Amino acid sequence: MNDDIQTGYRVLARKYRPDRFSELIGQEALVRTLGNALSLGRLAHAFVLTGVRGVGKTSTARLLARGLNCIGPDGTGDATLEPCGKCEPCVAIAASRHVDVLEVDAASHTGVDDARDIIEGVGYRPVSARYKIYIIDEVHMMSKSAFNALLKTLEEPPDNVKFIFATTEIRKVPVTILSRCQRFDLRRVDSDVLAAHLASICTHESINADPEALSVISRAAEGSVRDALSLLDQAAAMTADQISADNIAAMLGRPGRTDSIAMLDAAMSGDAAGALDALASAHTNGAEPEMAIADLMDLIHRASLIAAGGSADSLLEAERAPVTALADMGIARLGRAWQMLLKGHAEITTAPQPMAAAEMLLIRLAHLANMPTPADIIGKLGRGEDAAPTAAAKPASTPAAESPAPENAAQVGAPSDTPPPPAGMSAAAGNAVMAQAEPRAEP
Repeated sequence: MNDDIQTGYRVLARKYRPDRFSELIGQEALVRTLGNALSLGRLAHAFVLTGVRGVGKTSTARLLARGLNCIGPDGTGDATLEPCGKCEPCVAIAASRHVDVLEVDAASHTGVDDARDIIEGVGYRPVSARYKIYIIDEVHMMSKSAFNALLKTLEEPPDNVKFIFATTEIRKVPVTILSRCQRFDLRRVDSDVLAAHLASICTHESINADPEALSVISRAAEGSVRDALSLLDQAAAMTADQISADNIAAMLGRPGRTDSIAMLDAAMSGDAAGALDALASAHTNGAEPEMAIADLMDLIHRASLIAAGGSADSLLEAERAPVTALADMGIARLGRAWQMLLKGHAEITTAPQPMAAAEMLLIRLAHLANMPTPADIIGKLGRGEDAAPTAAAKPASTPAAESPAPENAAQVGAPSDTPPPPAGMSAAAGNAVMAQAEPRAEP
């Protein structure tokens, strides 16, 4: 039997978990600060690590616990930023079985009684390690009473006790807790750095993957190393051959980049039929309407950055020319398209028929391409041209019963030279008086 099957397969996210701080990618500021604190002996008693999922919060907490308790291969070492990984504390902490390093899942230990258990354990000295360390993951899940119970202990813990909190939602942690901790914000890993990391892993694992496929994975991971490794694991299981960008798009339920570019190019050119054909092709290949529109938004965003003076270096080779051509349309048109796509994307997520909503959105986007921008309208007005759309002439009304026009219709409504009769006098009498007042022609 295959040894890998017999012992169980370890997913890439666990297999390539960092064993030392030098392997923690994308967090240079954190590593530098902790290294200086250790070398200067200015290490805080409590830390809070915050960031999105999969950027290394729990890994950092475990590495810090190993570094603080590492004694070196010869047993005489001091706290270090680069634990040896060979001494008994390092091995035990890596296996999550060290008696003095306690990992608590705050999502399942939320009550004040759990906080009291921690407080009670703080009073005892470490059994064999240099420091007793409490790693509390998802600390924002603790109740208000549990937080309040920890305040005094967290403010004045024993010298041989360290607290390390990890959370994805720092705003839910009371400020009274944060003020007692040293805070580290773990950044999202840049897509280029993440793609290079994936390429290195592919080399070690003998995985054949195109560079563009790794770039697509790193973008889809949104800065999360764990998400990127999970996607790479899934892609490697999906195909035993070369992993391509189209494979990743199909796996994610997204259109291929070629389909997305064709769809957006047709819509921005006013070709509704071409845009609908590209959407239908992507949908047939497994792309969800919501993901298809999200891909168009990504292209518009990248084109807008270039139009605003950004660089095209981060673009894939296949999308560089078409996205640069989109940027030439100008920020005004790209901004209008972005607003329409953003609103349409929200409509698609709640529509009873997402595909129909996506089709209607592309039709509106194609219609918008034929409309002038505000700058075009202002330019026409400045040149004295008519900027308003031409209105259709109204047909003449032909009532069924219309009284014949009077013989003197040419004078109807025209002002008269004859003044009105004086008040209290009839019209006939007034006419007689005015006739007498008119000058007579001399014989």
